[in-house]
Amino acid sequence: MTEKADWIAVDWGTSNLRAWLIAADGSIIRQVGSDKGMGALAPDQFEPTLLEIVAPFLGDNQTKVICCGMVGAKQGWQEAAYATVPCTPAHPQTAIHVQADPRLDVHILAGVCQDSPADVMRGEETQIAGFLAENPDFDGVLCLPGTHTKWAQVSAGEIVSFRTFMTGEMFALLSKNSVLRHSVSTDDWNDIEFENAVTDTIGSPQMVAARLFGLRAETLLRDLPNAHAKARLSGMLIGLELAGCKPYWLGQRIAIIGAPGLSALYAAGLRTQGVSAELADGEKMTLAGLTAAYNQMIGQS
Repeated sequence: MTEKADWIAVDWGTSNLRAWLIAADGSIIRQVGSDKGMGALAPDQFEPTLLEIVAPFLGDNQTKVICCGMVGAKQGWQEAAYATVPCTPAHPQTAIHVQADPRLDVHILAGVCQDSPADVMRGEETQIAGFLAENPDFDGVLCLPGTHTKWAQVSAGEIVSFRTFMTGEMFALLSKNSVLRHSVSTDDWNDIEFENAVTDTIGSPQMVAARLFGLRAETLLRDLPNAHAKARLSGMLIGLELAGCKPYWLGQRIAIIGAPGLSALYAAGLRTQGVSAELADGEKMTLAGLTAAYNQMIGQS
């Protein structure tokens, strides 16, 4: 017999959906998922998509569902208006309630926006909330690497300011859709080339456009190994980001929240500048943030 969920935590992004079925004692009954992200769904398709994966775990009573991510975008299930910085991330007071199947009690957490310079996030604020739930005295800067990397200044439990860098998307475009695709098509890697590229780029970011084409030229003229070219490409782009967000990380306590591999690259890039960073797993922080919102919603904290 399938164990019934006490509540459900949902992270619904553009490409994928993942849900954690949580028991009354806080343990995870099961984690389930779907490739039906926000980008593939019309507003009236969200409810049946969620039910496809959670229906077996629903009991006789209404089950609370706490959602974060692009599910709350304009194109999502229902728009959850942004909370404006400075603000407490993923606070249940900013959540919206969605009328859904009577077996479900659905709440979508708001994203966060900044007026000047204009910026937005959806999903990362829940990871930040999870990190702060586990590190309530943290005061410093959080880096959340990904397709659109976020750097957030955090103080007294609030996001004070943040900036987004399209580094991950730039890497994907250059490595898959530019002339550089012929030079970086490998799974191999070279740490020294990456670190040197980060250092060189922070020292002279204005040369990045020329150095990017240099990767192709060196491949043709000097047989530059693809592993070296790929590591340099990554190093240049992360170095360019670190040069741009130096006011965020210089002299600050820093924690990186994300997938282990990518977080390790950012940590290595910061080390070239003599800066150390704490590491936290992004998926764990998402669940911690959803759990913190749930506990506040039901009055446990």
